[in-house]
Amino acid sequence: MEKILAKTLLEIKAIQLNPQNPFEWASGILSPIYCDNRLVLSYPKARTIVKEGLVQFSSKFDDFDVVAGVATAGIAHGALLADALNKPFIYVRSKRKGHGRQNLIEGELKPNSKVLLVEDLISTGGSCLKAVEGVREAGGEVVGVLALFTYGFDESVDAFNKAQCKFETLSNYNVMLNIALEENYITLEEKSLLTQWRISPRTWGEQFKPI
Repeated sequence: MEKILAKTLLEIKAIQLNPQNPFEWASGILSPIYCDNRLVLSYPKARTIVKEGLVQFSSKFDDFDVVAGVATAGIAHGALLADALNKPFIYVRSKRKGHGRQNLIEGELKPNSKVLLVEDLISTGGSCLKAVEGVREAGGEVVGVLALFTYGFDESVDAFNKAQCKFETLSNYNVMLNIALEENYITLEEKSLLTQWRISPRTWGEQFKPI
């Protein structure tokens, strides 16, 4: 699954690699990779691969009652899994609504329900772990987080460990790099640059800044 999904994400350009002209994240980090897994939804074959992968990997967690999507990108993927497993679905907002009932969680979360959260991408893990905290505060028990892809930053691993939250991903950065090289999306030299970024994402972009 790791290799199949990595190849699929590259094929549909959900993952784009450009180490010579990096993308700038909202945080200011310069990144040689741009990952937009929302594109999966527009490709039925890719969508089926993701759905089957989510079903397969969901068995790595303890039994759960509810699937929760992390807003916004994790909502559709979570709904795919919930539908395939015939389980209830909810989603967790990044912040409470500013009107009405001011919900953080949309849908019915019964007390003490065991919840599997679904996310599209794990970078630092911050936004996802806010959703974990929201479910816990609402009385749910989080069995873990299942995501499509992770950059594999040490920062994210440490954050999930600190939160005592298990997480699994269908594919990851290292697997994707190997596939990208095999399929001639990148050269060996570019793979080296991309590997350096994953090790030091916050400082890697300094080489592109004006002196």
